[in-house]
Amino acid sequence: MSSTQQSSSTKKQTLFIASLIILWYSSNIGVLLLNKFLLSNYGFRFPIFLTMCHMSACAFLSYVSIVFMKLVPLQPIKSRPQFLKIATLSVVFCGSVVGGNISLRYLPVSFNQAVGATTPFFTALFAYFMTFKREAWVTYGALVPVVAGVVIASGGEPGFHWFGFIMCLSATAARAFKSVLQGILLSSEGPACAFHSYREKLNSMNLLLYMSPIAVLVLVLAVIIMEPNVLEVILSLGKQHRYMWLLLFINSTMAYSANLSNFLVTKHTSALTLQVLGNAKGAVAVVISILLFRNPVTVVGIGGYTITVLGVVAYGEAKRRFR
Repeated sequence: MSSTQQSSSTKKQTLFIASLIILWYSSNIGVLLLNKFLLSNYGFRFPIFLTMCHMSACAFLSYVSIVFMKLVPLQPIKSRPQFLKIATLSVVFCGSVVGGNISLRYLPVSFNQAVGATTPFFTALFAYFMTFKREAWVTYGALVPVVAGVVIASGGEPGFHWFGFIMCLSATAARAFKSVLQGILLSSEGPACAFHSYREKLNSMNLLLYMSPIAVLVLVLAVIIMEPNVLEVILSLGKQHRYMWLLLFINSTMAYSANLSNFLVTKHTSALTLQVLGNAKGAVAVVISILLFRNPVTVVGIGGYTITVLGVVAYGEAKRRFR
């Protein structure tokens, strides 16, 4: 291959990865902002039903992507224990998304993202107890500012709401538990533990394909019990707001796009790149949400969030150096 062809190939690859990152950012931030808009500003007060719409879109579009578009090979479930692990992961995932959506009814997006940035703290905690994986003391030390920053941000948040904070913290912990469990399911290596009796490997696209229908079934039951009047209210809102159904459709499609783009970015970049991009994504989401929703912020709140983000960056760097 000539140098000109090699240069052209490199440029195309760079453009492709840049496009994936833009899709990942726009999908994740778009879902977050639309969730906030629907749940707080649009009178759509059904976070469980909203999550069910997301998972229904993920189930359908995952099937289309794998079975018809052949983005990745279809991987069958090999055993009953593997199915039970996937079902457990699906329920935990439902809990994390529903908790996050509920918190958006009470908290501004900026503070929601600040609390969400503490995910590495809970991830390290669950990784220690579930897989007996220990990090260097320097790595655990980097988690101190992660937690301290949120404590500071909480004290400086004008729109602080205790129930919203508890739901957001619970969602963050569930997200961390899900990431550790998912890591076990996606990996064919690692120590045996309660969730990893033997080595079975699934890629994240197939995992989403099997998780989504289970999540929909769980969420349908939750909607019937906890949001029984949802259809009546939604039909009424649909008559009042002509674009509500379109927003709900776009929101649900974006939820799948966020999962797909996360898989593709992970595949075409490194874990470190993904971590750096994830930290930046949170900051971008905070800035955009403040500009759109104009929620009041304080110097203390911004300072706390900054300390948390710097702690996350330090944690990632410590993990890389002391692995």
